Amino acid sequence: MVAPAPRPPAGRYGPEPTDGTRRLQRLALAAVVVVAMVLLAWIGTGVMRDPVIWQDVGYRVDGPTSTEVTFDVTTPLGQAATCRVQALSSTYAQVGVLDVPIPPAETRTRRVTVTVPTVQLAVTGVVQGCEPVD
Repeated sequence: MVAPAPRPPAGRYGPEPTDGTRRLQRLALAAVVVVAMVLLAWIGTGVMRDPVIWQDVGYRVDGPTSTEVTFDVTTPLGQAATCRVQALSSTYAQVGVLDVPIPPAETRTRRVTVTVPTVQLAVTGVVQGCEPVD
């Protein structure tokens, strides 16, 4: 036979919860669950609304005047986009920027290589972002 778990002395951890307190706790928990579901739905629709995805592949610093950047961009079939590519210095300052038009294509993912003109030596080249063109 298993002995029941001992209960703490009455009042040791505050007053015993009443039915009203338990109901309020359940209501608060339900509200948190609803808010979490709404937040997840909002984030999900934001991701689906932005159909352009990019992935940095590599870069090559050609000298103090240019940096070559290679990246993959994925769009819905037939969707044009514009990607902003930047070259950064060792202090993360933007030393070059180029807006790259991505024309519609019959494949979703394309590899793009561009040369970004720079005003001083860069140490990296990355895609800052891509957006669909209406």
